[in-house]
Amino acid sequence: MVKLMAAFLLPVLICISGCSHQPKALVTNDTKWIGKVSKGMPAIDPGNAIYELPVNEGVSHQDVIDSLKSLSEGKNFVNPANFPIGEHMKLRGQDPGGVLEVRAFCNLGLGAEIMQDHPEFIVFAPCRIAIYEKMDANNIKRLYLGLDRPTFDLKNIKQPTERAKRAAQELETTLLEIMDKARKGDL
Repeated sequence: MVKLMAAFLLPVLICISGCSHQPKALVTNDTKWIGKVSKGMPAIDPGNAIYELPVNEGVSHQDVIDSLKSLSEGKNFVNPANFPIGEHMKLRGQDPGGVLEVRAFCNLGLGAEIMQDHPEFIVFAPCRIAIYEKMDANNIKRLYLGLDRPTFDLKNIKQPTERAKRAAQELETTLLEIMDKARKGDL
């Protein structure tokens, strides 16, 4: 019995000590092809698909929505879908714990450049910005914006073209600019 357990547990222990939760292809310190942030924004973690930005104090949820609409249109993005996940949870008797929604954004000029070279990238389209509330470092509920970074998603494509890398970088940088202004309530 002991030999049987050892035969089973040894491979498990080896895997736990040596396996990464993230595929090797996604682990990289190459920052050449990631989006660019404006002054005053947190740095991008190249190993994380999510870029998170706290909304400034005094800026309401509605201010953020109005800003996202205005700013995205000004940058030639369409907003084809919104998912008020928190509202749907409430209808089912679940407490979302605050604002919880996703807004989809699409720029076919940049997105098309990626999808023409890599049609499978469509699984990541359209780009998404989440608006949600959670506790901050001071244990105060705060509104946040979060982005699923297009350049991180592109790491899932085998041998992406230079054109696709540039387009994903420009797409990400533009979405980060929109988020930075929206967190301030700018229009």
